[in-house]
Amino acid sequence: MPAAEAGPTFVTEREAGLACSGRRCPLDRALAFEAMVEQVLAEGNGMTQGHVSHFADRLAEAVERKRSQLVVGLDPVPEQLPDELRSEERAAAFAGFCRGIVDAVAPFAVAVKPQSAFFEAIWPAGAAAYAQVCDDARAAGLLVIADAKRGDIGSTAGAYAAAFVEPRDGGPPLADAVTVSPYLGRDSLDPFLAACRSWGAGLFCLVKTSNPGSGDLQDVRLSEGTLLWQHVAQLVGDWGDDLIGASGLSAVGAVVGATYPREVAEARRLLPHAIFLLPGVGAQGGRPADLAPAFTAGRASGLVAASRSVIYAFRRTGGDWRASAADEASRLAREVWAVSTP
Repeated sequence: MPAAEAGPTFVTEREAGLACSGRRCPLDRALAFEAMVEQVLAEGNGMTQGHVSHFADRLAEAVERKRSQLVVGLDPVPEQLPDELRSEERAAAFAGFCRGIVDAVAPFAVAVKPQSAFFEAIWPAGAAAYAQVCDDARAAGLLVIADAKRGDIGSTAGAYAAAFVEPRDGGPPLADAVTVSPYLGRDSLDPFLAACRSWGAGLFCLVKTSNPGSGDLQDVRLSEGTLLWQHVAQLVGDWGDDLIGASGLSAVGAVVGATYPREVAEARRLLPHAIFLLPGVGAQGGRPADLAPAFTAGRASGLVAASRSVIYAFRRTGGDWRASAADEASRLAREVWAVSTP
């Protein structure tokens, strides 16, 4: 059997050799981060021949450059689309709507989070539409977080990783990062972790989700007294310990619902290097003002995700749907930035 082709590499915090009693010295961290920002800016899309920049470092650069931690979810619901798009074929309508939203929010967001389920519901045309939306977002200078929540074992997990975060036909991956379920254990995430090492991918593991029913499972108390979600958080931290970039943040992040602010604070204690993806702001009732603990690991350590409140803002405000989305994205980005800044 031929040897597997070696993928590109990136330098992690540990490998940089800039340690001070087991932690990076403040000056060394600043110098390394400055060099990383220059590298990412030079690389453009984060990929060069033989080298891939670390996901958390690409994100940290974008957060500082845009002064934003906003992620806009792309959830195209047919009944909610603007009237001008409803007569189009479903896949074309989804792609056109998302393209308009991407263009509208690009100045204010660091990433978009296209929800794959809406596109899977209109398969096979939805597959091409989803890929087009991801490509459009990248072209607009946004990072792409595929909201797929995948989790399986063996070859199936490998196929999911290949679909979302491994290069496609010599081009970039479909997405920069993907949401995954860790509840099948470490082996179900191994292909995704390999993509982090080889291709600069990012992961967001479901830890404490924003839905009201999350406590049915995630709040079960284990025999040692911890809650199940807390145990999962500790595992996620362990899995990401060797994937910490120059920014001090790991490529393995956590989904923590903004609807549970006390849990956000506890999750930060358990996961000092993880980037939090914080859904639930807006339509689900979460408030940016309650999320300050998420940012104690740095301004790039929390990403506030908002979907319906941004992309369907025109249904509250009237007027052009793109302008309404831009206005809401701008407002929310400023609000989150103020919370994240000491």
